[in-house]
Amino acid sequence: MSSPASTASPASTSRSPRPAALVATAVSALLLAAGTALPAQAAAAGQDFRPSHPERDFAGSTVVAHEGSGPAGGLQPLVTQTRGLDVSSYQGNVNWSSVAANGGRFAYVKATEGTGYTNPYFAQQYNGSYNAGLIRGAYHFALPNASSGATQASYFVGHGGGWSADGKTLPPALDIEYNPYGATCYGLSQSAMVSWIASFSNTVHNLTGRYPTIYTTTDWWTTCTGNNGGFGGTNPLWIARYNTSPGTLPNGWSYQTFWQNASSGTFPGDQDYFNGAVDRLQALALG
Repeated sequence: MSSPASTASPASTSRSPRPAALVATAVSALLLAAGTALPAQAAAAGQDFRPSHPERDFAGSTVVAHEGSGPAGGLQPLVTQTRGLDVSSYQGNVNWSSVAANGGRFAYVKATEGTGYTNPYFAQQYNGSYNAGLIRGAYHFALPNASSGATQASYFVGHGGGWSADGKTLPPALDIEYNPYGATCYGLSQSAMVSWIASFSNTVHNLTGRYPTIYTTTDWWTTCTGNNGGFGGTNPLWIARYNTSPGTLPNGWSYQTFWQNASSGTFPGDQDYFNGAVDRLQALALG
């Protein structure tokens, strides 16, 4: 199977046109100091781990089993919300013209998992959403027990997780949630998990010029990072909660940028809101 990156449009894989000087030297130093080595606990937990069902792992695939879902509907937002969706190979080929006709304005598409899986439908989903007029981005399903954050970030960026300032590409996203293969926190301590996420985040920033959006739930974040508040100043939050409001957010974020509010609905895949009007979504895409 060919890499999705080889079939994606130029906008899907090109790096930011910003001058290299804008990627601060301090970021590179932090990357080298804090993230390039595989945490010891991750190595012990399964450095040779290979997922057996990556096609069933997607943003929110573990959420209902751990947190359930509340009543749908009843959303009364304080600001205008923009509707969108997220998809993976589970949805196969998506009818993007229908999504656009029904009011979908953005999409996140699963690109990779660990360092050995690429979504076979990535090109159809990522390029198809773009061609239908949606603002789209790619996400990575994290396996922190398999390899370092830096290693997985490099694999992700090299297989569809890039960014360009075309106004149609969202920041790359990290999907970090309950382990579908075992221990909730992948065998990592809270401090090791924070280091893993920082490694991933700093590497994506170093390679693309954008810090990744972080997809998670408040419960998982509290359990596995100790409710760390160190990412809210740099990384947009994509919160998962299937209820009438996003609820209490993880420490460090005063608002969510995206909210995955249901696992099914008008659009294929999961249903999402961007926390703002379309012009603010465009501003996020432009960086």
